[in-house]
Amino acid sequence: MAVASLAFLCSPANADPVTITDVAGRTVTVEAPVGPMILGEGRLMYAVAALETGNPFARVVGWRDDLIKNDAETYAVYRAKFPEADGIPTFGGVKDGTFDIEQAISLEPDIVVMNLEAKAATDEMGLVGKLEAVGIPLVYIDFRDAPIANTAKSLEILGTLLGEEERASELIAFRDDEIAKVTERLAEANPDRPLVFLERAAGWSDECCMSFGSENFGAMVEMAGGRNMAKPFIPGTFGTLNPEQVVASDPDVVIATGANWEASSPGGMWVGLGPNADTDEAREKLEALMTRPAYTGVKAVETGDVHAVWHQFYNSPYQFIVIQQMAKWLHPDLFADLDPEATFEMLHERFLPVDYDPGYFVSLGKD
Repeated sequence: MAVASLAFLCSPANADPVTITDVAGRTVTVEAPVGPMILGEGRLMYAVAALETGNPFARVVGWRDDLIKNDAETYAVYRAKFPEADGIPTFGGVKDGTFDIEQAISLEPDIVVMNLEAKAATDEMGLVGKLEAVGIPLVYIDFRDAPIANTAKSLEILGTLLGEEERASELIAFRDDEIAKVTERLAEANPDRPLVFLERAAGWSDECCMSFGSENFGAMVEMAGGRNMAKPFIPGTFGTLNPEQVVASDPDVVIATGANWEASSPGGMWVGLGPNADTDEAREKLEALMTRPAYTGVKAVETGDVHAVWHQFYNSPYQFIVIQQMAKWLHPDLFADLDPEATFEMLHERFLPVDYDPGYFVSLGKD
């Protein structure tokens, strides 16, 4: 366990008690900067890597296996530069009952960081109390349930935990500035807003059609100048529509989310997007998805205004990239000068320890 050993060695000697209010509204006292930490979701590495100025895995002594399983391309990029990542012990999820609390305690972390979505399950199993009994605090952050509201706060919390408050502030400012390039221009131009259907994890299963309500991608598409077709039908963040509702609503634009889900949905129809993705294959799979009954005679399919984006934008602090890309698709004339790929590359250059590799977007019409 080379990574675990490294994390114990890097426990800061200058840590001081800090009181944090997490995104669940809980007041938690931690010794910060922290040393060894457990990530309740592997995809929290998207944020940790942006804030940690050295090896992003150096403090991580345990993590959920979802990054490895659900974003194989990104994990491959990081593993190529930081091969010690393969030695980090992995956990199952709290929500599915496979999180091993005894294993977690045995790793002696300074902190456990969980996604807000796991709170109901952690409350049910009494995880917070069990960890507190052995002196391990738990903090909730959120890039998934309400990312527009909680991303900045979550980055601030992580910045405090890692002793990288200034870097967190810089990333938040960068994110805000890039979002403003879209929202301020839309406010001034006030264009007509096309009706957009967002299919969540298209092709991951035979079921159609998972989508988003008023949060997550649903909020992002409205920030990008569209109208979220599913919003009136899905009261929460996530839900499922009948194929007949998609046909009846007749959206102007269809945007699917996709990733490489070979580990969880082998041979599925999903659109495999991510760094170094085969975009020709992704485009072919997107085209095949549009032959399902939900898209029969739909305007977006007839006009070719069909696109797909990397699914993991929904669970990372990188939402500003997809907001820019959707704005460019929805209002190509208004945002002709906007270059989301260049913005993503700039994020990598300024904040991430790996190089940018394209493969996050495809279209059936013009890219």
